[in-house]
Amino acid sequence: MRYIPDTHEVLAHIDGITTDITQYKNAENLLKTRNSEIQTALDKLQEVQQQLVQSEKLASVGQLAAGVAHEINNPIGYINSNLTSLKTYLEDLLALVAMYEKLESVCTQTEYLEPIKAFKQQIDLEFLRTDVLDLLEESHEGATRVKKIVQDLKDFSYVGGEDDWQWINLHAGLESTLNIVNNEIKYKAKVVKVFGDLPEIRCLPHQLNQVFMNLLVNAAQAIDNEGVITLRTGTQDDYVWVEVRSQRYRQRHRTRAPEQNF
Repeated sequence: MRYIPDTHEVLAHIDGITTDITQYKNAENLLKTRNSEIQTALDKLQEVQQQLVQSEKLASVGQLAAGVAHEINNPIGYINSNLTSLKTYLEDLLALVAMYEKLESVCTQTEYLEPIKAFKQQIDLEFLRTDVLDLLEESHEGATRVKKIVQDLKDFSYVGGEDDWQWINLHAGLESTLNIVNNEIKYKAKVVKVFGDLPEIRCLPHQLNQVFMNLLVNAAQAIDNEGVITLRTGTQDDYVWVEVRSQRYRQRHRTRAPEQNF
């Protein structure tokens, strides 16, 4: 465009050439919209990718835990068996010792009896009789507990396919998950279970156990010092429900603080 001043013959005016750029502006706005949509889709894709990576990590951890549990289960099996056999052998040996003791009252050869009596006092035979069986019983209980933890770990870390639905007892899943996260809870809270009468449900056990684990860990983290975590289950119409409630106690007066439901 240009400005033309007035003269004696022509008035002042502006002349020039104009171009309609509406379509270019529309195209530019459309391009911005498309770019925004592409960026949104890319962000969602990255989020899905991160979730897939996390799922793969959890699956790998689950497979590793299942493998470790299997490896532990083998030696625990024969340890349990050996302890059972050892208890039987010791009971037989102690019975034999008792028979020999009966002979002491009729034996007159003091040169043989005196060393035996001295050795019995040295090893404290009466204490040994009871303590050795108590030690075996405690060892057997410990091995049985390890076996239970290993089985719970195998159940918890079960990795199936997306369509690997199963009919399960919901309480069994809660119990195995409680055993796995026990170390996170036992120093802070007492667990109270109020279980209803539940039918078996069809679900993905591994994913459901992950949900239970997150709820229980969050409930424990909500307790500062000491408290109670209450697990309730029940049915309503055609559904089953699970409630996790965390209650904190004030340390000084031992009074209840507000509850938190998860």
